[in-house]
Amino acid sequence: MRFAVVGTPGDRRADLFAAACRSAGLAAPQVIAWRDVLRGTAPEIAPGSLVRADSPGEDAEVDAMLRGPGDPARVGGGARWYASFTAGLERVAAAASRSGARLLGDVDEVAVMFDKRRCHALLSAAGVPVPEALPPVSSYAELRERMAETRMHRVFVKPAHGSSASGVVALQTAPGRIRATTSAARAGAGYVNSLRVRTYETGPEVEHLIGALAPDGLHVERWLPKVALDGRVLDLRVVVIAGEPTHAVVRTSRSPMTNLHLGGARGDLGAVRQAMGEDGWRRALDVCAQAAACFPGSPMVGVDLLVRLGWRGCAVGEVNAFGDLLPGLTGLPGSGADGLDTHTAQVRAALRRNQATCTT
Repeated sequence: MRFAVVGTPGDRRADLFAAACRSAGLAAPQVIAWRDVLRGTAPEIAPGSLVRADSPGEDAEVDAMLRGPGDPARVGGGARWYASFTAGLERVAAAASRSGARLLGDVDEVAVMFDKRRCHALLSAAGVPVPEALPPVSSYAELRERMAETRMHRVFVKPAHGSSASGVVALQTAPGRIRATTSAARAGAGYVNSLRVRTYETGPEVEHLIGALAPDGLHVERWLPKVALDGRVLDLRVVVIAGEPTHAVVRTSRSPMTNLHLGGARGDLGAVRQAMGEDGWRRALDVCAQAAACFPGSPMVGVDLLVRLGWRGCAVGEVNAFGDLLPGLTGLPGSGADGLDTHTAQVRAALRRNQATCTT
């Protein structure tokens, strides 16, 4: 058995997956570059391979092919990125089918995960606890109207097709006051992603920011206050492999954004479990499994889990198709991935599933 990976050669993800294959006694995976897929010049996938489609990564050339030319750090262009990326996935699926390979992951499910509006609607319809969402908005004025109508004074405004908190705005309003927290930094007429979270506190600034994000589509949901430990708010990234929550990391921050690349830090999982209690922890993992069950054709999803104030219940903030880049993190005891990193656990789960399929 051999794997093929559609990704970025030399990218950390590709290296980690190759190491996982070696640890399972397998040959190095065939690596097919996203740039070649998007150009239509990708080599033939090795017959019989299990094909993993990975994140396009931080490749300026690939970004330009997906979003069009421009600064790779710019905020925006998500709608074009989404259309180009999903078309590329369809091309990979067709190539796998032609060669007798099998794509790990359902293309349509990945497309839903990369559309926050569709993903939220799917989770909500399945009874998964999620923050309340506003009706669709297409402008700053419409956003303020909907917030007033629903009496939501604290919301998260998210680009419909964004990732890594790009363009996400934590917005709070009060009579005569407004405050928008985001990693989007003003650059000329637009915005670029910054590693520093900043605030905008005037109406014109916030209107300009939302106006720059709106053309690509927005998803707006109630801001659920996060619990905190040692003065830092937190949430959880839980990796679910083959339906089982296998890995969990606590993400902590002094800002509303807990993303590790924005100054967040890994927290103490043991302290969180103690605060939740074992029943609460088990319920939290059950919520993650429930969210993953909405994507039965996806062998791995990363669930961003929000813990309500008072440690009373949880809600799912995001479901990520590429949420497994957590180097050095080993599996939860009793999960079946004990001692294994996220990539090794996926390789072994895929091999078990493939063996079961071949014997039935």
